[in-house]
Amino acid sequence: MESDRKTLDRVAARPVRRRLSVDRRREELITAALDLFSRREAEDVSIDDVATAAGASRALVYHYFGGKQELYLASLRSAAEELEARLRPENAGRPVERLSQALGRYFDFVEEHAAGFAALLKGGLANRAGEVGEIVEGVRRRLLRMIIDEMRVADPGPVLRITLRSWIASVETAALDWLEHRDMERSELERMLVDHMIALLEVAGRHDHRVREIVTVE
Repeated sequence: MESDRKTLDRVAARPVRRRLSVDRRREELITAALDLFSRREAEDVSIDDVATAAGASRALVYHYFGGKQELYLASLRSAAEELEARLRPENAGRPVERLSQALGRYFDFVEEHAAGFAALLKGGLANRAGEVGEIVEGVRRRLLRMIIDEMRVADPGPVLRITLRSWIASVETAALDWLEHRDMERSELERMLVDHMIALLEVAGRHDHRVREIVTVE
């Protein structure tokens, strides 16, 4: 009787495993992975780490993703897809107003999904090869195309292209710095980045009359 009681106590003490849909369980695993990948290098995160963080079994992680590389890529794609969805144009108005609104949605993502954003962008060139690099660069290319489309420019030319790519890199760096320090009001940072874009376009306009026409329209 005593041994039976102890067995029952041990069973009762075990955490109850929740029954979740396939999509919901997959989402939980990705969320746990993004948090770990944002704080540590990918090679330092194991399947066991992800399973523990998600309250799942090692076998379940392998069942859904096959291995750590597949999980890493799925996590980055998830973050990239949500970020891109946030940046799709929503409202009419002047280009600068639409840019400001898009930047606000960008920082909404940064603030609400800090782990996903950090995991997507952190690391040097060594971590940006192959499929991982394609995911990150894909986001940047589509963001560049969105901005060019909003400016109603058919052929951006090298001056405008370089200017916009430089600004996108500045926004990424500013967002990562803000997540780390948070010693500046987010609204002030967003205004500064819009002013940064306007200043860059004004400088670019000195080197390409087509960019100068865009600034004049603004």
